[in-house]
Amino acid sequence: MTTGVRRRMGVEERRQQLIGVALELFSHRSPDEVSIDEIAAAAGISRPLVYHYFPGKLSLYEAALRRAADELAARFTEPHEGPLGARLLRVMGRYFAFVDEHGPGFSALMRGGPAVGSSRTNAMIDEVRQAAYEQIIGHLGVQRPPARLELVVRSWVSLAESTALIWLDGRRIPRAELELQLVHDFAALAAVSAAYDEEMAGLLVRILTDEPADGPFGELVRRLTAFVPVTPARPVPHPR
Repeated sequence: MTTGVRRRMGVEERRQQLIGVALELFSHRSPDEVSIDEIAAAAGISRPLVYHYFPGKLSLYEAALRRAADELAARFTEPHEGPLGARLLRVMGRYFAFVDEHGPGFSALMRGGPAVGSSRTNAMIDEVRQAAYEQIIGHLGVQRPPARLELVVRSWVSLAESTALIWLDGRRIPRAELELQLVHDFAALAAVSAAYDEEMAGLLVRILTDEPADGPFGELVRRLTAFVPVTPARPVPHPR
């Protein structure tokens, strides 16, 4: 992070360096706790030079959030190959790797941080959510998502976001377990919706048809089956 040696950079190269330094600092501490002096020292330049590229900490903070938002949205990009459960598990793995590495920065992006109320910050958050939604819809192979499917996918994206924010407060559940649980949550949301809608039921059947027994969705079925009580068979009446 710290260069330690000053060297001449082009305008855009220096801007990108400052954004990277700021994002690194914001990733480990609340943006409110990071000063311009710290950013300047980490970049190996003077405080006035930071202001030459950014009018203030807020503008640098928003630029760092822009990079974080772009990277976070990219975590949902996944080749459309193989069973859906495995794809979603890989997506959650990358998503939580980002959350784990950039905890305070992720919280700042999703909660607003010092730029709370900023229309630009809110727009970035919406872009991440929309990118995630479009990626999942693409994996489902649906051109015009019905209302219930849109509700399922958007609810799941919000669930992943809120789960990550809660998890950051102590990390009390192993990350791998939480990633798998969120994949199961997607299946559960889709299954409940399928119980109310024939189109969703057809989509769920198509998804499950391609799922291997040892995949994430198959594991969910096994876990749930363990809770289903075994009803003893009724004795067949003896004919008189």
